[in-house]
Amino acid sequence: MSSIEARLQALEDLEAIRTLKARYLDACDRKDPEGMRDCFSDGVVDIDYGPIGKFSHRDQLAAIFRQYGCHPHVLDTHHGSNPQITLGDGGQAAGTWSLYFQQINLNENRLVQMSVRYEDEYRKLHGVWKITKSHSVTHSAIALALSPEQVKVLFAAPQPPGLPV
Repeated sequence: MSSIEARLQALEDLEAIRTLKARYLDACDRKDPEGMRDCFSDGVVDIDYGPIGKFSHRDQLAAIFRQYGCHPHVLDTHHGSNPQITLGDGGQAAGTWSLYFQQINLNENRLVQMSVRYEDEYRKLHGVWKITKSHSVTHSAIALALSPEQVKVLFAAPQPPGLPV
């Protein structure tokens, strides 16, 4: 492969990995367990999300996500940034991401905010990049009780009332 072709392929691979992670984070926000699950490689994976759990298959992660995250009263926001991706040989890559996470639980009147670092590995399988390893390291976290005595809640909904769609 010529130098220009190799450089172009590297750029395409980097963009495909960034798009893969964006699809994963978006699937989490949209409560799409199948979309989230499909971002990971089938078979053995290495997922360590700390207090959420450790998983060796993407179906295990999807099951926990369905159980705890896929409810209308749980409002999640995942913002990934600062990707640092290194392409390796043979269709492998590694990357780190910063994550800002926020969750509003309307049933428990709770707000959680976290700063997390993802440490990921990727593999190109049949021409498609998949996540094979994803570890999260929490840098900071805060959980707030939302009660009339402590915080005045003006609204808590998927969309602020009265704003145009």
